[in-house]
Amino acid sequence: MSTDAVREAYSARAAEYTDAVGMIEHAVQRDRDYLLAWARGVEGRILDVGCGPGQWTSYLHDRGVDIEGVDPVAAFVADARTRYPDARYRTGRAEDLGVAAGSLGGVLAWFSLIHTDPRLIDVPLAELARCLRAGGSLAVGFFVGPDREPFDHAVTTAYTWSVDGLTVHLGRAGFTVEDAQVHAVPGARTVGVLVARR
Repeated sequence: MSTDAVREAYSARAAEYTDAVGMIEHAVQRDRDYLLAWARGVEGRILDVGCGPGQWTSYLHDRGVDIEGVDPVAAFVADARTRYPDARYRTGRAEDLGVAAGSLGGVLAWFSLIHTDPRLIDVPLAELARCLRAGGSLAVGFFVGPDREPFDHAVTTAYTWSVDGLTVHLGRAGFTVEDAQVHAVPGARTVGVLVARR
């Protein structure tokens, strides 16, 4: 599915999606603790790529992290600016982040690459790598399963990855995976987190 089609699918259901997951309380405490510890270990500015309604950007900003949210869905950005006015948000997409090469300390891609056509996954990963300084850190959230397997996500088609499969693509982009977390979620899909160094 193209990035334009994904943007249009989320734009059409932005209010519904925000109501469902647009508050940090919708995230489990384990993930909040893990990502806060990760973010506090990053030196330099972080981009929350595919920030959606902005809850993670706000959560980390309120705890002293230098972070900006970026999302291709204008309705999400507008809502985030209203709900969480103390944090920074703008429109943008993972394939073209609009920042100078090597200018970021970290990138958070929290389930924001799940809709990327697996044949094209190297494109956003290369852009994330371009934007990070040497030694910069990337945290990626994803659904765990067979590599490149499509499934019916609530908004539009998404894909699963194995830890090893996604690690291969991160390596191609110049990343070294430093930590992998996999958690079974009762009644839902297994989720994974990879933290990788540039």
